[in-house]
Amino acid sequence: MLPDDVVESYMRAGKIAAETRDYARGLVREGVSLLDICSRVEENIIMRGGRPAFPCNVDVNEVAAHYSSPIDDTRIIPRGAIVKVDLGVHVNGYIADTALTVCLDPAHTAMVRGVEEALKRAIETIRPRAKNGDIGGAIESAIERYGFKPIANLSGHQMNRFVLHTGKSIPNVQGVSFDRISEDEVYAVEPFLTTKLGKGQIRSEEREVFIHRFHKDRIPKSPNARVLLDTIRSEYKSLPFSERWLKHLLPKKELDEAFSELLKEKCIMGYPVLVEAAGQIVAQAEHTVIVTKDSCVVTTA
Repeated sequence: MLPDDVVESYMRAGKIAAETRDYARGLVREGVSLLDICSRVEENIIMRGGRPAFPCNVDVNEVAAHYSSPIDDTRIIPRGAIVKVDLGVHVNGYIADTALTVCLDPAHTAMVRGVEEALKRAIETIRPRAKNGDIGGAIESAIERYGFKPIANLSGHQMNRFVLHTGKSIPNVQGVSFDRISEDEVYAVEPFLTTKLGKGQIRSEEREVFIHRFHKDRIPKSPNARVLLDTIRSEYKSLPFSERWLKHLLPKKELDEAFSELLKEKCIMGYPVLVEAAGQIVAQAEHTVIVTKDSCVVTTA
């Protein structure tokens, strides 16, 4: 069994994440700055007593994941958008990961209902000894009943202390897998769907990378890069971070140079923005669960 203090941290992180998710819903409006949403969500997490487990993602229309505003972002929410807000909270390193989709076009509200139903069905299926692939089958079936396609190459993920992605995954489609769910494991369950015109796959936008994490422990050449790396290691450990969070350390030109050095030396690695391969709109829903003896507890409800 997980120790009581660990469960308490997971549950507290989940409560903060759920409250911040509800707060984020009210921020998504036509014409609002994506940078403003990211900043406000991250500030809200801290105000409630948590720490961001990764930079807030604000993913618009065909963007499925990993868009978090850079320092000087000027993008805004366009008219009629379908917007995913994905946020993470940690308390003492124990993570809650949750997301919602806000639809600003009534024509696409069925996408939101479909992805939320898929999440519900997945959670109902999670229990010790359940096959991870069968949970993916429950997600796929729910999405197809609503007339949409699951994103086959995105999945939910197991989490550990200070580690956002580890161990097993929970696919969004039925698959052959020898993995089974075990008691006391913690998962982020996150169905993604797209329209029938979509490919049901995502591709990476390699030139758009706004989220990074610590990768290799090396000694950079420049003093600025050493300061930057020391801060990243101590503040974020293996969790993803945004360059925005480091802007107080150095003037912008020096920060850019030091950041480039860390990338070149592979001290840090990036997460490219992910978009639907056919450019079709995407919806997402996500909760974090702790697997119990007979089922699971949703920490982010």
